[in-house]
Amino acid sequence: MTIREVCDKYQISPDTLRYYERIGAIPAVNRTKSGIRDYNEEDIGWVENALCMRNAGVPVEMIVQYVKLCRQGDGTFSARRDLLKEARSQILGQIEKYQMELERLEYKISRYEAAVETGKLVWEKPT
Repeated sequence: MTIREVCDKYQISPDTLRYYERIGAIPAVNRTKSGIRDYNEEDIGWVENALCMRNAGVPVEMIVQYVKLCRQGDGTFSARRDLLKEARSQILGQIEKYQMELERLEYKISRYEAAVETGKLVWEKPT
């Protein structure tokens, strides 16, 4: 696949894809004789991995470290597991934070819904 095809498939920019390759979030992509990137199935797997991890909020630095560990071979299983556990912990912390903010918004919405019905905005919950 060409870089354009990959970008169209995953709704990302060529700059993003080149950046991921440059920093090591995906390994170097195979190229044609004329130097054009030619993504094979393995390359696509790395792209999907990077996008999945980024969409989950995993920092780019952790993705780069994960790729390095994967490329070092089977002796890095425990290090990869530990890195993914750390990423999971960070994501769970973000989820908890968002849950608290969602609850705050839900409360405010409920107060405004009551205000629409009564014509008066009251912030304390009725007892």
